[in-house]
Amino acid sequence: MVAASLAFGTPTALSETFADEASKNPETMAAYVRKYFADDPILADIAWCESRMRQSNADGEVMRGMIDRDDLGVMQINTRFHGKKARELGLDLHSLGGNLEYAQYLYDKEGTKPWFSSKACWGKLVKK
Repeated sequence: MVAASLAFGTPTALSETFADEASKNPETMAAYVRKYFADDPILADIAWCESRMRQSNADGEVMRGMIDRDDLGVMQINTRFHGKKARELGLDLHSLGGNLEYAQYLYDKEGTKPWFSSKACWGKLVKK
């Protein structure tokens, strides 16, 4: 299930103004990500471990993985493996909304498997 409309706007129609603000304000971004993934809070934990809940770096460029430069955005979606499917679904992994929506799609299909490499981090955060 893709997250429904939120107080900040619908995930697929996320305003650029909000996205810009969220990317500059870690508290706003964290609150948005947690609310977006309210039904699957493990995804918010994964976002923390993957990117410290950042879609963009200090220069305003989309976050790229330090180990694999094909990992992109707040959820570090790998464009080499998922770029084609994201495009088929009409999602832009470079945008906050597209990155989050694709992560939800991926989680619904495969669970936490795509983020296994960061499990040492998010596995400790999961509330038992």
